[in-house]
Amino acid sequence: MADPILKVTDMCAGYGGVPVLHGISLEVCEGELVAIVGANGAGKTTTMRTIAGLMRPTRGSVEFYEEDVTGLPAHVMVKKGLTYVPEGRRLFQKLSVRENLELGAFTERNRDVIEERLARVYDLFPILKERSDQKAETMSGGEQQMLAIARGLMSAPKLILLDELSLGLQPSLVERVLRAVTKIRRFNVTVLMVEQRVLEALEIADRGYVIQSGRVVMSGPSGQLLNSEEVKRAYLGI
Repeated sequence: MADPILKVTDMCAGYGGVPVLHGISLEVCEGELVAIVGANGAGKTTTMRTIAGLMRPTRGSVEFYEEDVTGLPAHVMVKKGLTYVPEGRRLFQKLSVRENLELGAFTERNRDVIEERLARVYDLFPILKERSDQKAETMSGGEQQMLAIARGLMSAPKLILLDELSLGLQPSLVERVLRAVTKIRRFNVTVLMVEQRVLEALEIADRGYVIQSGRVVMSGPSGQLLNSEEVKRAYLGI
């Protein structure tokens, strides 16, 4: 395995003095698609929020391209090339698709560069080009999720964190959205995703980490995890 671009070591975090993460360690290498899976309430989103700079860890470290970025705020992390797409999409519902996308490029002032990025995300998600003047609130859940991903890509990240993409989506749309995730690597973007749908996530990921009660309980290549009796029993109902 290549050298990791993201290295999380013994990370602890919580809310209001109540610990949620108890020593999370994980690595992501350039070009990988890595999944963090586990049951609801396991600490997956807290892990992502702490890596992204929305929460400060109480212990441990986060390194990005060998730089210690522990506790740096989210807007600084975006400038360093790490973008977080939160669960629930968090779009500007009254704004158009194009306006939402342009807000994703807030760190970029060059108009030509912004137009170039728009062309790339429109190529990845043609439906967004068709709906570019449409308000976000009038789109379907799946289309809104694609817009949220595309807005994250507008900052030209080196690493994108995707949190619970399938949340609130009809099963028929989940496959479509997750298939779009696999195409993100065309942008030379590395992907770390959190997903409650364990089977679907591990089917598209290179490697995975299973989190339970704020701890990594298993990790390895996706195929190995999918064949694990423990994973089958606990998460796949087999």
